[in-house]
Parts: sequence; C-alpha cells; structure tokens
Amino acid sequence: MLPVHTRTLPRQRRVIIDTDAKNEADDQFAIVHGLLSPSLDVRGIVAAHFGMRPGRSERSMLDSRDEVDLLLRLMDLTGKVRVENGAPYALPDELTPVPSPGADLIVEEAMREDDGPLYVAFFGPLTDMAAALLAEPRIAERDVTVVWIGGPSYGPEPAAGRPEFNLANDIVAANVVFASALPVWQIPRSTYVMTAVSYAELDEKVAPCGELGDYLVRQLVEWNSAHVRGPMEYRSLGDSPAIGVLLNENCGRIVERPAPTFRADGSYDLGRTHRPIRVYETIDSRFLFEDFFAKLRQFARTDRKPQRADDRFAQ
Repeated sequence: MLPVHTRTLPRQRRVIIDTDAKNEADDQFAIVHGLLSPSLDVRGIVAAHFGMRPGRSERSMLDSRDEVDLLLRLMDLTGKVRVENGAPYALPDELTPVPSPGADLIVEEAMREDDGPLYVAFFGPLTDMAAALLAEPRIAERDVTVVWIGGPSYGPEPAAGRPEFNLANDIVAANVVFASALPVWQIPRSTYVMTAVSYAELDEKVAPCGELGDYLVRQLVEWNSAHVRGPMEYRSLGDSPAIGVLLNENCGRIVERPAPTFRADGSYDLGRTHRPIRVYETIDSRFLFEDFFAKLRQFARTDRKPQRADDRFAQ
C-alpha cells in the first residue's frame, strides 16, 4: 500500500499556509503535517512576521522565510511548493494594506475561477489576509475561509491580562478580517494550548524519523532551553490544530459566536460584533497527533535522500 503522503485523492482542499515559522518551535510541525496530508492541496506558503520586540528578531518575516525554506529542503520539496514573503510588519491602520508577494498570492488564489473553495490557514498574525482584503475587497465575495490560530479565550484563563501573541502582533489586521464577510474558523489560546507533547513522546515518535524528525525535535528542545526560565520537558504544538480542522472539520467542539472587535489591549469588545464565526472550544489531539506521527513515520521510510539540517546554509 502506498504511504498516505504519496496518494492521489479524488478531492482535495485548496490551502494556503501563512506562518511565522521561526517565532517558536511549533509552526514547523504544522507545516510538515500539512505538506504530508494528501487531502490538502497546498498552493503556497507565506512567510509571516512576528513583530519587533526587544530581544527578538529585527527581521522576523525573513527569519520565517529561512525556516520555511529549510523545512522544504529537509523534505526534498525545494522548488515544488510555492513560497512567498509576507508583510514585514503590521498594518498601520484599517485602511492601508502592506503590499507583499504573500498578499498577492492570497488574492490570486482567492480570485481564481473553478478551483473550488480556498482555505487560508494562519499560524501567526492576520496581516497578510487583511492586506489582501484591503487590496482586493472582492475577496470577501469569494468562497474563502480563514482558519486562525489566535485570540484569547472567551472565558477565564490563566493568561488573562496578557495579550494573545498572534493577535498582539497585528490587532488592526484582526479587526479588518473579523469585520469582513469572510467565514472565520478561530482556534483561540485556551484551545490551542491544550496540544502539549512531551520530550519523551517526541523522542519515541518523531526524532527517529530521519533528518527531518531529528530536526523537528532538536529545534524544539533548543528553543525551550533558550527561552524558558524554569524546568520544562514539553511544548504545546499550538499551530497544529489549524491543520487538524482542515483534515477533519469536526476535530473538536464547535460553537458559533458573533465575530468580536478587538480592543487595543487585545481583549474582546463583545459590544461591537459582526457576522457569526466558528470558534473551536476543544481539539481532538489524539486524532491530530497520531495522524501526524503516522505520516511522518511513513515519510521517513520512503525518503531516500534526506537533507541534513546542518547543511541548511550550504549553497
């Protein structure tokens, strides 16, 4: 039987992935999962910024691009998957787009005729979706769904009082998208943090899967070592639910809510709402991660010429 990632399915979901890939260590898992899933027709990957904060990158979008390129080399997919740079910074206001090749890709795919629905999965800020909408408002009339990892809980949560990271990197863009007519599937912080994997599980199920698996685990452990103060032997793969709901719309408990407006501090203004959106309150992590682990194992068995992560800067 053919490995899942090599199969051709009669029907696929047309997808663009927009990712702040070098922000932490979880985007990498979600990107690989999406590319290994035959029901997803990944039309392109957009490298997203993740803000400019003291101690973080001053070139965050380009760092994301470098990481996407590295993953494609490790998967022997260089030149086989379209990659475009997104906006290097957040929108200045709700009327001014930040032009980029990534936003152009979204417009191109959204306005394409006869290719079926388009799903744009965002693992970071919504900058490129908002820029595309402002540049081409007719997108709102097309069959385009935004899948977003972002926003705080709609109820109490331990992190209350601290803006959710993806939202905080472009609150203006989030308000543009949430006020539009586009369908939105939101996976808020209270849901995506419930996707933790331990080092022991990663050592058993991911690290043995060739150079790609080794790199995924190594970069996660290195990120924790560099950025987490206390003892820690796990990481939430918080971007992976975006792939999970694209593979299985019922991969969690869904509620319908009026789309809120976001205040400047990152909280919801539920007194200023728009059309209903889909909010995932839970995620089936068993389905999500067992599917990823199985696909990665199959890929490792069929990948004959893996690219070493240490060679990522070799020309």
